[in-house]
This record gives sequence, C-alpha cells and structure tokens, in this order.
Amino acid sequence: MSIQSTIEAAASTLTPSLARIALVVRENPSVVIDNTINELAAECDTSVASVVRFCRAIGFSGYAPLRMALAAELGKEAAQFSARGAYGSEISDADTLQEAVSKVAALELLAIEETVARLDFTVLEAAVDAIDEAERIILYGLGASRFVAEDLAHKLLRVGRNAHIPADPHEAVAVSVLPTASTVAIGFSHSGSTLETVRFLETARTSGATTIAVTSAKDSPLTRAADHPLFTEVRESTFRAGAMVSRIAQLTLVDCLFLGVAKRRYAETVDALQRTGQATRALRG
Repeated sequence: MSIQSTIEAAASTLTPSLARIALVVRENPSVVIDNTINELAAECDTSVASVVRFCRAIGFSGYAPLRMALAAELGKEAAQFSARGAYGSEISDADTLQEAVSKVAALELLAIEETVARLDFTVLEAAVDAIDEAERIILYGLGASRFVAEDLAHKLLRVGRNAHIPADPHEAVAVSVLPTASTVAIGFSHSGSTLETVRFLETARTSGATTIAVTSAKDSPLTRAADHPLFTEVRESTFRAGAMVSRIAQLTLVDCLFLGVAKRRYAETVDALQRTGQATRALRG
C-alpha cells in the first residue's frame, strides 16, 4: 500500500491529535517534505511526540524515514501523473473544470491500479468460491456503498444468482439473523466502521453465514467481522464526502468478484446474459 493510501485508510481509526496530522498530510502530502517535525507539529496544532506517534501508526519508525519514503513516492507519482496531464489530489477553487476533471481521473486510475496490484488473490478466490456455492447472497451498504452493493446484486441476478439487498438497517439485521443454508453476506463500507453495515455482517457471521467485506480499512470492525476481507487502495479528492474515488475502487472489486463467479460457469453465464439481454431489448424503445 502506498503511504498516502495508508494514511487515508487509517484516518478514521486514529486518535483526535493524530487524525489532525493525517488530515493535513493527506490534503497536502508535500507538507512533510517541506517542513521539519517541529514545523509540522505547529501546523497541525499538536506536539512533536504526536507526530512521532503518527509516523509509527502508519508503519514508520520516525519522521525522517517517513519524509524519505514520501519524497520518493511523490517523485515517482509526479512523473506518472504528469504523463496523464494532472498531478496531485487537491482540487482547488482556482482549477479550471478541465484541470479538476483531470485530477479526479488521475486519482481514479491510480485507485484501480493500486487496488488490483495489492489484491490478495487467495482471498478473492475464497470469496468467489463462497458466492458461487451460495444458495442466497445478501449484500448491504449505506450511502455510496449501497450503490456499489446494488451493482453487484444486479450483475448476480442477471446470471441467475439469488441476490438480495435489504431495504434498511432493520431489515438487514433481520434477514442476516436467519440465514438459510449456504448464505453469503457481503458488507460494503469505505471506512469499515459504518455501524449498520458492521452490525449486519457481525449478525450474519454469528448466524452461520460466510461473510465478505469490501473496505479500505484493514484494521476496522467490518474487516474483523469478515471471513474474506477485500481491500481497496484509495486517495479521495477534496470532495471525499461525495465518495468519488472510493466508489470507483469498490466497483473494481465488484467486477473482480463477478468475473470470478462468471468464469466458474462460463457457458451458463454467457447464456444467461444473452437471454436476459434479449428479454429486455424490447423495453429499450
């Protein structure tokens, strides 16, 4: 995982003082390169000791190793993004629409590349096995994650799989507490800490279902509730509340899961897609 993706994933689990540092660094990673540890502490309204704890929380022994590693990462990405016509995650008010779009596109491309590059294919295969053998598949997420859950449910329904999305948190817990034989429950949450989604997956697991999590947070309640956790690698834009880049990364994993299931019964899947396509063609006008 890149340093910036590590900070993004860890931000929601950090203490308030460390979270302030994470916010400053992920908004402007070069602040680490351009400032001493004392200057960064002052910038974040915290102490030097807190900066050191922040470094250790994201896997570094201290500030100097973080500066060196981040400088190398930013240098490499400068060339990579420059070739694509954009560099940096920060969208500013001064950007033209074209510049802002280029920055988001670059981040989304990077999220897809990093997610696939760091994908644990052993876990993916196990998740595909579970979905392929399941008699019932329950998917749940809130906000933008719900749209991702709906995308996978739609794909599975198109090839004849029994996929269901609960309408609300109460229904999610209700259907997960009484799983039929061979049930798979899949929870989607970028932060890994969405209470309703965590409760859904925990309840399903306790009731005997096989559980899958799609999240960016490796140390999160959702990950701990999953038999097969799948992780996105994401650096959100300034407008992270809109869940742009994280949604794209989750959809990448959705496509990986669907392709894995589809390949298990290739001829059957192709036939199902052709038949459902023909059935709906007349409705397209």
